Amino acid sequence: MRIKDLPKSSKPRERFIEKGADALSDAELLALILRTGIKGENVIEMSNRLISEYGLDKLFHCSLEELQKIKGIGENKAIQILAIGEIKKRLNSLEVKPIRISFAEDVFNYFHDKLKDEKQENFFVLLLDTKNKIIKDILITKGILDSSLIHSREIFNPAIRHSASKIILVHNHPSGDSTPSQEDLEITEKIVKVGEELDIKVLDHVVIGRDNYWSWKEEN
Repeated sequence: MRIKDLPKSSKPRERFIEKGADALSDAELLALILRTGIKGENVIEMSNRLISEYGLDKLFHCSLEELQKIKGIGENKAIQILAIGEIKKRLNSLEVKPIRISFAEDVFNYFHDKLKDEKQENFFVLLLDTKNKIIKDILITKGILDSSLIHSREIFNPAIRHSASKIILVHNHPSGDSTPSQEDLEITEKIVKVGEELDIKVLDHVVIGRDNYWSWKEEN
């Protein structure tokens, strides 16, 4: 049955207006985003199929190419889905974070939601003041982590600009395994030496996995 043929009380838009977002199912909310279905399948039926097959969380973390391979999802719908996923990620990043970093676990908790579903390696520098309070986190590179692409000036310029006393290096492993590679260890040693010369202490290098982390400081 087409959406326009449904009784008013069953249409997502009308239900949203009358009862609010809380009254709608996941499929109905997704239907409001997608707006239209395909031949033989209205938008609510399509939304139910997508959630049943892929799960709501996984759906928002697919790539543009992956989404477009799904029946009924063209470029426009794929972009709409990913835009909502990105908004969710940014809202999560605005949530209250630990004010002070005392342990590597604090770093893990700070970055976990931001990095747990990333399909590429993201290399950050976390800037801290003299009391280990967070000043800012800076994304340095996105993609395959390569020591030849990590320039010390890109890490320490923000630290100097924001008057950071200490920094922590952070990156994720898309595989979910936080075990450091030889490249990870080489990058750490390189940045620690430069930090000593600039009198900006590198407190740690934390590798974020899916549900775990590795800490250079704790291992050494």
